Amino acid sequence: QVQLVESGGGSVQAGGSLRLSCAASGRTFSGYAMGWFRQAPGKEREYVSAISWSGDSRYYADSVKGRFTISRGNAKNTVFLQMNNLKPEDTAVYYCKASPLSATMGVADTEHDYWGQGTQVTVSS
Repeated sequence: QVQLVESGGGSVQAGGSLRLSCAASGRTFSGYAMGWFRQAPGKEREYVSAISWSGDSRYYADSVKGRFTISRGNAKNTVFLQMNNLKPEDTAVYYCKASPLSATMGVADTEHDYWGQGTQVTVSS
């Protein structure tokens, strides 16, 4: 059974930091990119960041550039999102995604994608 499990969410004040983790299991994810999306209450799901299988290519939404850093574990089946200088508008449920797509993960879905259940991030002003 394929699983993507996120962790690391929580509540912080504006300007604080959190580090999200996502661990994938249940199949070989060779060649898969991994990424993060978020969804705030009453809003559509929003692309945040993605990283290629090799880790050499990283992509960010304009809203998080310079504040968030995506990285991949040595085992390739884990992905992290270091979030610094958090703002109240970053409040959302954050979801991990594994996809054969890398650069276009944010604008396209495939039948081979996998999603986690999400972890809540709340930033207070």
